This record gives sequence, C-alpha cells and structure tokens, in this order.
Amino acid sequence: MFSSNPIVDPRPHLRRNRPDAVVMYFDPATLQATAKRFQAGFAGLVTYAVKANATPVVLENLAAAGIRAFDVASPREMDLVAAAAPGAKMHYNNPVRSRAEVAKGIAAGVVSWSVDGLGELEKLGKPRFAGEEVAVRLALPVKGASYDFGAKFGETPDGCVDLLQEVERRGFTPAMTFHPGTQCADPNAWGEYIRVCAAVAHRAGVRLARLNVGGGFAAHRFGAAPDLEAIFATIAAETRAAFGDQAPKLVCEPGRAMVAESFVLATRVKALREDGAVFLNDGIYGALSELRDIGPTDRVLVVSPEGQDRRGALMPRMIFGPTCDSLDCLPAPVALPKDIREEDYVLFSGMGAYSLAIATAFNGYGPAQVVTLLGGPEKKAGAA
Repeated sequence: MFSSNPIVDPRPHLRRNRPDAVVMYFDPATLQATAKRFQAGFAGLVTYAVKANATPVVLENLAAAGIRAFDVASPREMDLVAAAAPGAKMHYNNPVRSRAEVAKGIAAGVVSWSVDGLGELEKLGKPRFAGEEVAVRLALPVKGASYDFGAKFGETPDGCVDLLQEVERRGFTPAMTFHPGTQCADPNAWGEYIRVCAAVAHRAGVRLARLNVGGGFAAHRFGAAPDLEAIFATIAAETRAAFGDQAPKLVCEPGRAMVAESFVLATRVKALREDGAVFLNDGIYGALSELRDIGPTDRVLVVSPEGQDRRGALMPRMIFGPTCDSLDCLPAPVALPKDIREEDYVLFSGMGAYSLAIATAFNGYGPAQVVTLLGGPEKKAGAA
C-alpha cells in the first residue's frame, strides 16, 4: 500500500511508539508534489481552498511549493494564511458574508470576491483599488459529484446575466465562478459549466477578466486515482472553444485533491465483537466524519502493533467509533482481514482533506496529534 505511494511509511513510528490515540501522519513531500502537479497541469492560477485543511504546516508547505493565492471563507482563515504565507493573495469565495466579515476582508487585502445575489454585492460597496475583482457564481443541475454545492450557493444563468452587468456597472473587474460539487471526477461537468458561463457573458455583453472553475477535483478514494490531467485538458479546451479570442484567465481552487493524499490516518482497534463488528478509537465524530456523507474508502490497511501487515482473507465488517453515541458508525461495511486483532492499527490513506477540519472532540476523542514524517526521525507538528 505505502510502497507505491510517495508518503513516508508510518509503520516504524507505530511500532516504536504504540500510540493508543488517533494519529494523523503528514508527508510534506507528497503535498508539495501535488501542488506542483496542479501548477504544471492547470492552465491558470492555482489557489488552495483553506477550508479543506487549515493546519499551519499545510499552509506553510503549500507556500514553499509556490502557491501564492488562497481561497478563504472566513476571517479566521484569513489570519491563518497571513501567518503562514505572508504576502499571499486572498480570494474570498464564500459568497455569503456578514458586513463585519466584509470589513475584515477589506482590511486583509482581499483581491477577489464571489457573489450570488444583489444583496451580497451591495455589501461590497465600491471598489477600493483598480482591478478589484467580483466573480458572479453560477449554479447548474450538473451531475458527477458526491453532492451538489448548487443547492446552497449560486445564481441561475438568467440571474447571472443581471448580476454580472451590475458588477461591471459598479466598477469592479467582472469575473465568473462555479463549483461542480465535491469529489467530482467527470471532466464533462466542468465543460458544461464553462459553456454556460460563456453564454452568460455574451448575453450580458461583459468580457470576463477571469473564470474561476472552482474546486471539486476528486481525490483518490477507490480503485485507480482520478485522472486530474484529463480534467485540466478539458477545462483548457472548453474555455478556448467557448470564449474564442475573448477567453478569460483561469483560476482553480482545489482543496480535497490538493491535500488528501499527504495524510494517513492511524486508528486503533479497541474491541472486536463476535458478529465481526470492529470498534475503533475514531469514528464519525472524529477524522472519519466525512465518510458518513460520501461513503467509505477501500484504501485501508491493518497492521499489528509490531508493524506487520495483516494479510488474511478480507471480509466486510461494520465499524463503530469510540463515542457513547450509537449513531457513531460508518454507513457501510468495510473490507478488513479476518486475522485482525484487538490493538491492531487500521490505517486509512488519502485522509488529509476535511478530516482535521471537521473533526470534533466529542466524548474526549478525535485526532489530537499530527506527526510529520520526513524520512528520518519523526517530528510532531502539533495539535490539529
């Protein structure tokens, strides 16, 4: 499992330390390699959606890899970016903000905002500097993602026409944005959005300065890894075809696909039941919380306390978390080896996205430790 991945193997650390609490293992080399993959393959500006994982060591490593712009969604995220990547550009793409949050964004030097209604545009007032950008957010009933972001944010094409004209009338630099939905691996989803954005801009009589094609890029959860390069190629080709010689500059804001692969979650078996159920020291209130919404992953390895892989025949097992809540259970069985034992470690790969961001400390559990593995002595990166 780990020999084919660039991540440093966490098994030696487990063998030496025998942690009984949840540990997140972070590999900065994998994160920086992923950042460079996006920068090399995507034909535009690559930003990072801080919401996916705002751990300072993640932001610092992305800055070291050349990421110079970040998608922020709150004043707290602005502060984290300013501390980890001084001078980085901030794009405030949470389209709904309080007036106090707008003021914080202005003070922090936000260069690009998104809006999905006239009321949100009103809050922005007038441009503070030449080139201050406002991107109108489009929503379409496009399939291909684990769940639809358009149910909460975004305007219809007709609404976008009017709003885009108003953005230009008020003196902002006009742009458009969309989000195809989380964990999207279908390049055609981006193609459909791009074509409609071009039609909206044409109807509005507005030339877009930039087109933000959102996040949504899928991370590796099952089988083969998603083909990000196919998505990059589709975005570039569809933009050229739809806009011609008026093609806007492109922006993307990956979160999940940027950071997921650089973390491995190590959980421990607390108990085994006669019916085959497994109780772990983490569950849906902790780092496994997102599995409730987008389903489990098959990138799982069971390791003995001595660091040896369990290689028994696989069988589906229900997994329960450690809390006193009976709802603390993964939504579907996970294939685990028959020779799994109490105090074994169950390792989940590709767990860098949202695991730390969403996890709680309910009942005193949750991922409290991040260990950075550098190919030498392990270093603790601090509490999540």
